[in-house]
Amino acid sequence: MMHPEPPPPADLLSAEGLAKTYRPARTPALASFSLSIGPGEIVGLLGPNGAGKTTAISLLTGLLAPDSGRVAICGTDLFRHPGKARQWIGLVPQHIALYPSLTAAENLCYFGSMYRIAGRRLKERTEACLETVGLSSSAHVRIGAFSGGMQRRANLAVALMHQPRLLFLDEPTAGVDPQSRNLILDRLTELSRLGVGMLYTTHYIEEAERICARIAVIDEGRTIAHGSLQGLMDAHPGCGDLGQLFLQLTGKELRD
Repeated sequence: MMHPEPPPPADLLSAEGLAKTYRPARTPALASFSLSIGPGEIVGLLGPNGAGKTTAISLLTGLLAPDSGRVAICGTDLFRHPGKARQWIGLVPQHIALYPSLTAAENLCYFGSMYRIAGRRLKERTEACLETVGLSSSAHVRIGAFSGGMQRRANLAVALMHQPRLLFLDEPTAGVDPQSRNLILDRLTELSRLGVGMLYTTHYIEEAERICARIAVIDEGRTIAHGSLQGLMDAHPGCGDLGQLFLQLTGKELRD
């Protein structure tokens, strides 16, 4: 993959001691959160509703400023040099962030231009990203006419336009059909082989088992478990799979 410039020899993501409290609440939404992601590594971020996952992603991508802590993207301080750091970041938000009245190709061209991609390269990147997510034949169909799975795939395509080194994916397969889910997971695995690092949040535990090298479980704003899947299972021998471990760590009470 081609990138604007070679990244420095550092972790793609290095976050230390992130904390955020939404006033007037006294309980932090996120407390003492630390995480690193290396090239090609997919890290799963799991937690119940309200655990702090979206807050974590908002801080790690610079959409929110932390109360304390630091984030470095490819060695660049995110909060001191946000423009430079963000060139390496791709974000796939939880909600569809596309213009429904525009076609898939028009959406990709629009967002690509925001990254100063233009001319022949803009056309090439649009075609390549649509092909990556299996939407080449629907390039000129309005997003509003897409199925949920097609919209999710288009959402991913937009995030890939500028060829980021680090992807943040906030429940990218929520509500999609099995075929779209399988394609998305396959494409993410292929990207990881090319060196793209990822932070992946999901409520589908089997997805984390399938693609993630490490798992971090958070609840009530705090990290309660972190490690490889095998390491976590070895540390909790009574659990037969990650789903059982997740419920043991976070409880079986309903979360609204």
